[in-house]
This record gives sequence, C-alpha cells and structure tokens, in this order.
Amino acid sequence: MALDVMRGLTIALMIMVNTPGSWSYVYPPLLHSKWNGCTPTDLVFPSFLFAVGNAMSFVLPKWEKLSNRTVLFRILKRTVLIFLLGYLMYWFPFTGPIGETRILGVLQRIALCYGFASIIAHFMHERVVMIVSAILLLLYWYLCMRFGVPGQELTLNGNAGVLLDKMILGESHMYLEDGVPFDPEGLLSTLPSIVNVLIGFRVGKFIQEKGKTYEGLTHLLMWGAGFIFLGFMWNYQFPINKKLWSSSFVMLTVGLDMVIIGTIIYRIELQRQLQFSGFFEVFGKNPLVIYLCSELLLTVLNLVQVGDITLFSWIFKEGFSFFAPYWASLAFAISFMLVCWLLGYILNKYK
Repeated sequence: MALDVMRGLTIALMIMVNTPGSWSYVYPPLLHSKWNGCTPTDLVFPSFLFAVGNAMSFVLPKWEKLSNRTVLFRILKRTVLIFLLGYLMYWFPFTGPIGETRILGVLQRIALCYGFASIIAHFMHERVVMIVSAILLLLYWYLCMRFGVPGQELTLNGNAGVLLDKMILGESHMYLEDGVPFDPEGLLSTLPSIVNVLIGFRVGKFIQEKGKTYEGLTHLLMWGAGFIFLGFMWNYQFPINKKLWSSSFVMLTVGLDMVIIGTIIYRIELQRQLQFSGFFEVFGKNPLVIYLCSELLLTVLNLVQVGDITLFSWIFKEGFSFFAPYWASLAFAISFMLVCWLLGYILNKYK
C-alpha cells in the first residue's frame, strides 16, 4: 500500500505541474529549476523512477524460477512497449512528419531505466548492483567533464549530453529548451537515472525484510539523510541539476525518496493513518496508463479550437476566471488531475 501511495502521489503531482491553467501564473514550487538547484517539482520524476525500482523488488523474485531467456523476453517486451507508447504520444495526433518527432521523453526514459535496471538487478548480486550504481554515477561525472565543450561542460549548449544527442538523434528529434535543442531526457543522462531505479530496488528489498519495524525505518531514514548529505557535498563539484540529471541530483533525490517512503510506511503501516491513502492508491495502481491519458487529453484540448482560442484556454477562461490569476491556474491543474483520477477510479474498480 505504501508503494502504491508513493507512486500515486508522484503521478498526481506530475500531472498537476504539467497542466497549469496559465504558465504565466505558476507558484515557484510548481516550476522546475531554471538550471542548477532543485524544487519540489524536480523531485517528481526521479521519485517515480525510485518507485519503479521498488516495484521491481516485488516482481523479480517471482522470475527466479524462469529461464534467463524468458526473463529477458519479458523485460524487453515491456521496455519496447513503454518506449513506443512514449514515442507515439509525442507524434499524436499522427498528422505531423514523423521525421521531426521527438524520440526521447518521460515514458522513454522510464522504459530505458526499467530495462537496464531490471537486467542488472536480475543477473547481479545485490552488492554488485550497488557497486554498478556507484560506477554509473562516477562515469557520468567523468564523461560530462571530459567531453563537454571546454569551459562550458555544465551549460545548456556545451554539456556532453547535448553534443551526443545532436550527433546521434539530430536536432529535429530533440526537445527545445527555450528555443535551444536540448533534451532533458537525453541519451547520456540516462546513465545516472538508472541509479534512481537501482537504489529504489535495493530499498524495496530492504523494506520487505525490515522496513515495517521501527528499527528498519530508523535505518532507512538514516540512509536517506546520508544520501542527502552526500548530494549536497557533491554539489560543490558537480552541481545539483535536474536537466543534466547530475550525479549529485541522483544522490539528493534518492535520499529524499528514502525519507518520503519511510514516512509513508510509518503513517500507513505502523500508525494505520489511512486518510487520503485510497485517493493516491487509485493513481498508484495504474500510473503509466493514467499519465499517458493525461498527456493525450492535454494534446486534444490544445488542438480543438473554440473561436480564436483553444479548448484548453476556453475552459480556463470561462471556468476559472473568477479566481485570482495564480489561484485560477492552480485550480485548473487540480481539476485536470481530478479528471484523470476518475479514469484511474474506473480502472481500479474493475481491477
């Protein structure tokens, strides 16, 4: 239940931060950092990857009796399916040239991280998994500093990740960051994001073994505090940066996620305080489908015209204009999230 609640919380927030009524009126905590730094919004996506790893810790033990070929096929099938859904989502409504469609993105990163992390976690010992995680973080740091534009290694235009994406994907297949081709879910930054899943997997194993005791939660919270400390220390050499998905950003976010999941377990499992847990469980049991539908609904609302404006703008103008601007924008985001919750409620009702 704690895992479903955490996963549901991240999806609810992910939908809200993606759909303000107006981008001109958004409270700062609901915006991503401009570059270095970390806001609550920056925590949402890595928290979902952490939850993916948690979920893997329940699934992978069931595969131990299966042949390696069967396990690899299941991992590959799920990876390809999620990746294609993300790619087709960006191409929707399938009228634009596919040659200019963004290749990478949120669902694509989830797919790649799930695929690589599942293979590593299934075929390697738990201690080796942690060693691999450390190697990935250090390797990414080295590649960023070694192959970026000299003196601009940690800038929007000069980082090694954007150079690699331009070379392999091409600018027409990349996200535009303030008009500049830059993909925050690029190829190179997938390396450290795999670690969010791997540590989530290890924490999931720990929770199943000891996490529902006061002693286990104490250890989990202490480890979380340690990771947060290391993240801030690493920040002095490799700044915390969500768009680069820096190694220090990984350390900070997994530390915070340990504290968050520990707090949720304390309230739900130990104190049995179940207020609002059912609401977030609805999101948490069908997270990818609900997220995909939220993005498609958003696209449709921006495609349909009502006079000279889009249906999205018309609903915001006619339905929320009686609020003050910032409250109106937030109220629209909450309302949109609740519409998506209704879909999750139906899916959950029919299991």
